[in-house]
Amino acid sequence: MAATVVRYLRAVGAPTSAAAGPEPVDVLPRPDLRAVGEDERAPVSPAEFRAVLGNFASGVTVITAPPGPDEDGPAGFACQSFASLSLDPPLVTFMVARTSTTWPRIARAGVFCVNILGAEQGGLCRSFAVSGADKFAGVSHTPAPVTGSPQLDAVPAWIDCRIHAVHTGGDHLIVVGRVVAMGAAGEGEPLLFHKGRFGRFSD
Repeated sequence: MAATVVRYLRAVGAPTSAAAGPEPVDVLPRPDLRAVGEDERAPVSPAEFRAVLGNFASGVTVITAPPGPDEDGPAGFACQSFASLSLDPPLVTFMVARTSTTWPRIARAGVFCVNILGAEQGGLCRSFAVSGADKFAGVSHTPAPVTGSPQLDAVPAWIDCRIHAVHTGGDHLIVVGRVVAMGAAGEGEPLLFHKGRFGRFSD
């Protein structure tokens, strides 16, 4: 399962299985990639890039995965960079920073669940956006039907996936998941993110 991910982790020197006891999760190294030569001026600054791309409104999700054999609990993180990718076969994709400490745990699991957040779940998003805390404290969830990844209670929709492929994308990774189960309540408004703030539709 998730042979592509295992090959990738081996290629970058990350552990692919748990040892006899809990180990710290290593982040992947930031790649030394440049769009311009050393003697050229960068076409845009990071600040300008963020400011301009912030005009694109998106939905918000929480990506979760079940715990490994020697891990205390499940893994999860708030993710804005999520999209549908293919209808046949059914594929979705999300992007995650190479420096994420949560990603190696999801990669080792080989599976994940996309929890699409509703308009009233900004607080839930913030709890999964922090680092080093117990993100699941006080958060009710049930195992997704196929992979067992945490399906958060009261989310408008969820998508259960197996990792299909992982591609490099500068300082991020592009994770492709093959959908194995999904569901939606069919009610409520989505949680939107725009220019660093949460929002919702208005009449």
